[in-house]
This record gives sequence, structure tokens and C-alpha cells, in this order.
Amino acid sequence: MYKVLIIVDMQKDFIDGALGTAEAAAIVDGVVRRVTKSDGEMILFTQDTHHDDYLQTPEGKKLPVPHCIEGSDGWRIDQRIVDAWRNNTNTITASELCDNTFTKPVFGSVRLVEFLSARRKEIDGIELLGLCTDICVVSNAIMLKNNLPEVAVSVNEACCAGVTPASHSEAINTMRMCHIDIV
Repeated sequence: MYKVLIIVDMQKDFIDGALGTAEAAAIVDGVVRRVTKSDGEMILFTQDTHHDDYLQTPEGKKLPVPHCIEGSDGWRIDQRIVDAWRNNTNTITASELCDNTFTKPVFGSVRLVEFLSARRKEIDGIELLGLCTDICVVSNAIMLKNNLPEVAVSVNEACCAGVTPASHSEAINTMRMCHIDIV
């Protein structure tokens, strides 16, 4: 049995790029510390991924700010976090995933849920952290809770940031109401 740590969308465009915020930048050091302290966990990443036609997509029509365009600097996961993961030899590598990353075109990752559902008997718990609490973190947390109801799902509040502090708090309350532990 092992625990899974999911780092949601800790990408440059959400930290200090096109959609970056001071709150997002402020959690990076905490995320690095959490990854560095990980022991015996499988660390997985989600990566918001769009293409040059982003503004023509349903999301692009509602949020007309190009971001996380595949291959761009803003699409990349913060290097300090990647380095902390690569330097931590006490974590479990998902052999099917060379970089333990799930790219996703929308808020929640269906592939991540499928991957973890196939391993449900091996998983002792799932912790999520990252960006944005009120969009991608809450989407993935609820998807995981719905598909793996027997697995404890938690969110590390101190290592999350929302679009605004108010929407972060609202998402935390929503997850708490859905029986997701807030740590």
C-alpha cells in the first residue's frame, strides 16, 4: 500500500505567467518542501494543456486568455518542483508514465482517474495540492472521490491557491462538504 501525492497544474502560466497571481507564486516553496519530504508516495502531476486554437475552444470563449499552450514556457511545470521530485529517491515511479504527468485539456483529468482506479487496491490515500483550488484542484478531487469512494482523498490547503482568496475558500468549503479531508 502506498499514498499518492497529486500536484495539480503547477505551471508557469498559473504561477507568474498569463494567469499568475501573487497567491500562486507564494505556494511554490511550500510545494517544493512537500515534494522534498515525500517518502514512499507516488507523485503524479497534472498539466493543463491547450493548443494554438485555444481561443476557438469552449474554454477559450469563456476565458479569452491564451495559456498553457503545449510546448511553451508557460505550459511547463515549475522547474523547482520537478527538480525536487527528481531528486527525491524515496518516491514511487509510475512505470507506464515516463514523467508521471497527465496532460489534460479541461479542468479534471479522466486519464488520472482511470490510472488510479486501476490501482485502487494498492492506494492507501490520495493528497492533492496546486492550482487553482477553485477550478482544477476541486474538479480532480471530486472526480477522484466519486470514482474511488473507499480511498481517503485530502487536499493540502496551505499548498493550494485559487483564482482569488475568496474563491479558494469557497472551493475548500465545497470539498469539505463532499467529504474530502482538508489538511
